[in-house]
Amino acid sequence: MRTFDLAPLYRATVGFDQVADLMDRVLATETGHNNYPPYNIEKTDESAWRISIAVAGFGPDDLSVELRENALLVTARKADEDSAGRTFLHRGIATRAFERRFHLADHVKVTGASHLDGMLHIDLVREVPEALKPRRIEISRQTPQDANLIEEKSVN
Repeated sequence: MRTFDLAPLYRATVGFDQVADLMDRVLATETGHNNYPPYNIEKTDESAWRISIAVAGFGPDDLSVELRENALLVTARKADEDSAGRTFLHRGIATRAFERRFHLADHVKVTGASHLDGMLHIDLVREVPEALKPRRIEISRQTPQDANLIEEKSVN
């Protein structure tokens, strides 16, 4: 596996710390990391997404969805009481505990979560505050008389 040193990127840029951290995090993860449970991410609108996670065998009480800073954390813990007194000849439905983390961009908010037919759906939307939205600055026109007044005031 190749490793990259991102230190020059930190020295040569200002305000791109999150991008460098994201690249560092992606490069640091192993290629054989856990893919359980499977999930989809779909774009439902210009600034809205839905994460769908296959959680067969888990009920809504077994699942937890938390938002910590810019990370969405989905965890599941199954009580062992379901398999008590049962003998499985084949067990293909995995109900092992898991933790799945999704890193969210700035101003992305979770609007809701639902559990239906063995799928956990989490809806997300980007809400950019008015102060951060682009706005047009009006350019005032200066008349030649105003320019002369400024020059006379600066001379005197």
